[in-house]
Amino acid sequence: MSTAQRIVVVGGSGFIGRHLVARLANAGHLVTVTSRNPSGHGDLRLLPGLRLLQVDPHDPAALAAAFAGADAVVNLVGILNERGFGGKGFRRAHVELTERVIAACATAGVADLVQMSALRAGEGDSHYLRTRGEAEALVRASALRWRIVRPSVVFGPGDGLFNRFAGLLRLLPALPIARPGARFAPVYVGDVVEAMVRCLERPDTAGGTFELYGARIMTLREIVAYTARHLGLRRWVIGLPDPLGRVQALVGDLLPGKPISSDNFRSLKLDSVGSRDGLAALGIAPTPIDAVVPQMLAGGRHQARLDQYRQHARRR
Repeated sequence: MSTAQRIVVVGGSGFIGRHLVARLANAGHLVTVTSRNPSGHGDLRLLPGLRLLQVDPHDPAALAAAFAGADAVVNLVGILNERGFGGKGFRRAHVELTERVIAACATAGVADLVQMSALRAGEGDSHYLRTRGEAEALVRASALRWRIVRPSVVFGPGDGLFNRFAGLLRLLPALPIARPGARFAPVYVGDVVEAMVRCLERPDTAGGTFELYGARIMTLREIVAYTARHLGLRRWVIGLPDPLGRVQALVGDLLPGKPISSDNFRSLKLDSVGSRDGLAALGIAPTPIDAVVPQMLAGGRHQARLDQYRQHARRR
């Protein structure tokens, strides 16, 4: 194991964050997770040496206080949708918060930053990708020893990809999808986490931008069909032409949780595939989808059966 570091993770209670902080804590690093609502993530306190702090990430003084004494900061904060429609939510979450993180690092004397971004950041006309790119520019212009990781869509236990489609496919006999030919190179969450750990532990990675993607390229239609097949379900996957896809996205804008939004639709115009293998640069072999997802979905299917049995027992 490398020398233990004091690492602050902003956004450590999310999908990738939970996997990362567990990996860091179990490796002997001293991890602090900042959260607006730490009481909702008390299970993280079970990890060895982990400290959970209540911090408003948009409060510069609170951030600087949380960073005091740290060796490195990881900024994982990101959103796929905003409450409004004009991009202000994306700008606040990606650009303004990154500005505050950089300033807090300077105030607290933290030299190293790992910044989460996304493949194709700064390209296209979606607010999501544009603001990701603006945040990257801020990081690169800073005086920090920075690393930027740019994953494609991420899969693994608790993901919002295969598990999300699994939930929809269990409910619906047919699933209409916009931009069915959009291409992705799904990357395993464990590989993304390992890449970030190596960025933290290896000084030679400073100033590097790492595209993280898997070996298998799949269209959106193929991802949905793969999910249905491994759930043992026969479902129609209906690819929508762009005019109908835009209508679906506009309707999604108005639904709770925005299952799809106009900004998602704009993001799907760009394939989430890479050209510079960041995993290989860090000495990581990509984990195949077939090594994780079938078992993951089978576990979910088993849980769904248990839930059905419980509901049936309550009715009796």
